[in-house]
Amino acid sequence: MTIGLRIDVDTFRGTRIGVPNLCRMLAQQRVKGSFFFSVGPDNMGRHLFRLLRPRFLLKMLRTRASRLYGWDILLKGTLWPGPIIGERLGSVIRAVADDGHEVGLHAWDHHAWQAHLDSMDAVAIRRTLNHGVESLTRILGHPPICSAVPGWKCNDLVLTEKERFGFRYNSDCRGHGVFRPIVQGHELSQPQIPVTLPTYDEWIGREGVSDDNYNDSLLALLDPDKLNVLAVHAEVEGISCLRMFERFVENAKTRGHGLVPLGNLIDQSRPPAKARMVARPMPGREGWISFQEGA
Repeated sequence: MTIGLRIDVDTFRGTRIGVPNLCRMLAQQRVKGSFFFSVGPDNMGRHLFRLLRPRFLLKMLRTRASRLYGWDILLKGTLWPGPIIGERLGSVIRAVADDGHEVGLHAWDHHAWQAHLDSMDAVAIRRTLNHGVESLTRILGHPPICSAVPGWKCNDLVLTEKERFGFRYNSDCRGHGVFRPIVQGHELSQPQIPVTLPTYDEWIGREGVSDDNYNDSLLALLDPDKLNVLAVHAEVEGISCLRMFERFVENAKTRGHGLVPLGNLIDQSRPPAKARMVARPMPGREGWISFQEGA
């Protein structure tokens, strides 16, 4: 089976520490993936205010967040503005592209997108996408070829605004197959490659899943007849869970599975289906996320 490997980079710490760790490990394993970078201010610590919400508090306790992420991530941007990731760590991002990985846009301000998308109009969405694209273009010397919204929070306004940019594909939702989004009855040009497998923070501590059996439980979810896309995070699989993720890659390869950048899946898949994108809750996450209709 082929597994699409998506690597989200949300924070300054994830970029500075997690990304180089992952690049070294993937080079040793001769694996390429798709890295999606947040390039603007790291204000992720402001999510701590969500501890007032019971579902978010339970998630933080279930995943043992302080051990998983580190206090510098959990407090970043709470007392003063966070650092501009792309300005400080552009060389790290360029090195990922130089290593032959796909590089795409995750966000300009990851926290702001997750916290405020519901109230953003088309102009605000366009502005933050443009900030991110311009930053990555300066870093890479060319525009990013793909994008993936933070937290799988996407709506029809986002899909429409992304058409203004030259993305080869987007990965903005959860689902079951490559598809072209339908917005108000119109088929958009940029295909979506949804994530099909649970992330570490969604899966750990649920249904008997622990660090000891996490890899086996994840491998058991692979389906030879369907799209298989895994999303990992530089802050998790690149730091605290690096060795566990390395074992996952080793085990997948031993079983004959190939891990590839998401862009490869477009070439390997049948002509994309057409589907709307819908919002609904998901076990293990707080609030709504975007799904391919019918998933």
